Amino acid sequence: MDNQEVNVELVMLLDEWDPFKIGKGNYDTEIADCVYAVHKIDSVEELAAKIQKIYEFSFEETIPMENCLSISAKLLLTKESGSCAL
Repeated sequence: MDNQEVNVELVMLLDEWDPFKIGKGNYDTEIADCVYAVHKIDSVEELAAKIQKIYEFSFEETIPMENCLSISAKLLLTKESGSCAL
């Protein structure tokens, strides 16, 4: 996968995640910030903390860390699968 394909996959994962159950398509700003963070951070824990902060800033509500760790692991796996392509 090239970088653009990875980004599409990341966006789809985050859009489907819907942590506040407000429906797909309502997190564009947060998703953009998270995709940027995925490309800058390689640690599941660091990325989870960043994702938690991004959504908390926008929605003034904290997502449980275990939820953030779960999505963070999926995002980093997706990023890694894109960089390992031959």
